[in-house]
Amino acid sequence: MRVCVRVSMSVILLSIMSIFVATPARAAAAGDVVSAQPTTVYLLPGKLLEVPVNAWHLLYRSTSATGSANAVSGTLLVPKAPYALGRRPIIGYAVGTHGLGDQCAPSVSMSQGREAELALVSLFLLKGFAVAITDYEGLGTPGQHTYMAGVSQGHAVLDSIRAATRVSGAGLSAQAPVAVVGYSQGGASAAWAAQLQPSYAPELKLKGVAAGGVPADLHAVADHLEGTADFGLAAAAGVGLDAAYPELDLEADLNDRGRALLARAADACVGDLGELAGLRFSDISPVDLLNQPKWLARLAENRLGATPPRVPMFLYHAKGDQTIPYAVGAGLRSEYCRAGVNTRWTSLPAPDHVTGAVEGGPLAIEWLTLRVLGLPAIGNC
Repeated sequence: MRVCVRVSMSVILLSIMSIFVATPARAAAAGDVVSAQPTTVYLLPGKLLEVPVNAWHLLYRSTSATGSANAVSGTLLVPKAPYALGRRPIIGYAVGTHGLGDQCAPSVSMSQGREAELALVSLFLLKGFAVAITDYEGLGTPGQHTYMAGVSQGHAVLDSIRAATRVSGAGLSAQAPVAVVGYSQGGASAAWAAQLQPSYAPELKLKGVAAGGVPADLHAVADHLEGTADFGLAAAAGVGLDAAYPELDLEADLNDRGRALLARAADACVGDLGELAGLRFSDISPVDLLNQPKWLARLAENRLGATPPRVPMFLYHAKGDQTIPYAVGAGLRSEYCRAGVNTRWTSLPAPDHVTGAVEGGPLAIEWLTLRVLGLPAIGNC
């Protein structure tokens, strides 16, 4: 009898102990939230005109261009009013070029009232949609911003949406309809998100992607920018790709002038790249930099169009775009159309790159609104 009691007590003790044994933690995954801190965003400098939303500054897990785990920052904006039409849609908003220094990050500029793209973001918020805005890899976080590394940027956009659904108190559903939009660097990021989503984030209910002024072929864009006022953008892309792919070893191929100029560019915002205006790659490097095999390989890897998206696409480009050649944007449209992608193409009368964003942004927002509300898309290939 005594033995039976001892066995029974052992069983009881083991059962009690099992309650206190921690269940193994789930491995960290892309889109997991590392931190979500309440923040405030403003439309004007001097902290004037607070945007009436619930806002969080996020740090979330993502994936680099070479497949390594990283952490990316961003901002989540959720209207305070309830959403009456079911699950609140989530927009992944990919910003255009801000620069390479941490002080240039969208999360910083929004908190200081100097984020121009909030004008377009606000149009989504007025519709009751939540908006997730990534800072991209290395912008606002340790390490160099991997500017124009398309795979990294696409991952950052998709993971910002995943993270949005995992923020406590945001009230967002993982089953919500999702859309992505961006212009210029953001246009490339949006298109990369569209191409990567089926394999990288298939659980997202992606309904459509709008991408404008897309630098789909980085080599063609770099060739076009040589000797122009916007050469600093091409040089900055060199810095960004070098950060994404260390084997490029950009510094070793620069002359002294190039090393000095790009060292400053690596911590500059877009408005500070003017000292590179009018230069060519031959002014900063003694070698034919972008035509080396190592660069050709990575530039080809970051060329959009090889993998057709599985969702409707809205592409738009300014006829007078002096920064991203119109032919580059039209070429991406042709590739998607040949691959059978449901593509809507809009050629804008805008005389320059920036005006293209102003003219095309509202069109993209209305097109995406119809997609998240479930209306079918009609292409014009």
